[in-house]
Amino acid sequence: MDVPPSLRSWFVIDAVVDFLAAAPLLAAPELVLRRLGWTCVDPISARLVGAALLANAAATFGARAAGVETYRALLRGKLLWCFAGAASMFVAVGAGAPSAAWAFLSMFIAFAGVWLHHTIRFRQLDNARAAEGSTPEDVEPHDDEPSN
Repeated sequence: MDVPPSLRSWFVIDAVVDFLAAAPLLAAPELVLRRLGWTCVDPISARLVGAALLANAAATFGARAAGVETYRALLRGKLLWCFAGAASMFVAVGAGAPSAAWAFLSMFIAFAGVWLHHTIRFRQLDNARAAEGSTPEDVEPHDDEPSN
């Protein structure tokens, strides 16, 4: 099975968005977050979020030419990240976070939808292949997967 071109494109988009969000959090978290409406800013926590976003961007961008198993593994992490991020932003909005939190909540929900769609699509393809009698192991490995 090949990685759908649309998923490869979404990974690049996600890497760019993560990098664009990470850079200001790493460089000037107090300045950026205060301009977005946060009155109390913990620069250490903000920089840790920036570091996580930068690591995610690097892993995502680095995997753009990888095989299907790498994409599946990263997809699981992205789905978990987006659902956890959406839940935390939902709680923050309920607790009176600045209006910019709504934008972050919306982004987490949008990306969760993209990752959930592709997760379901992979499962559908696996089920179709199983119905035909083949298994994921029957597929020839990609360059980043060891051959048996």
